[in-house]
Amino acid sequence: MSAFSVLSPNADLRVKHDRYNLCFSINLDGEGHQDSAVLRYKFTSKKEVDLLSTYVPESFRGKGVAALLAAAAMDFLVEENLKAHISCCYIKKYVEETTLLGYKDLIIV
Repeated sequence: MSAFSVLSPNADLRVKHDRYNLCFSINLDGEGHQDSAVLRYKFTSKKEVDLLSTYVPESFRGKGVAALLAAAAMDFLVEENLKAHISCCYIKKYVEETTLLGYKDLIIV
């Protein structure tokens, strides 16, 4: 795990970046068990990634969890000077609706 993390201003949710397994995740405590929200990616070249998928357990959907994952992934692109293909429809929508930090400039169409 890298030290890179994002804290939600609304809750105590921490995004963890697992560079070995190529994913960002948030551990979520749900009704007596632990769930995780996950954004997966893969490298397509040394300086390009494909943002593949985002999964949030049903009971946590609509609460901004996927947006935290997407923001962490986009910040990773900025920090590492990477470009991205986007296979995940949620991340496509997130980038279209977010004007922060020139995220759209990082996308390969």
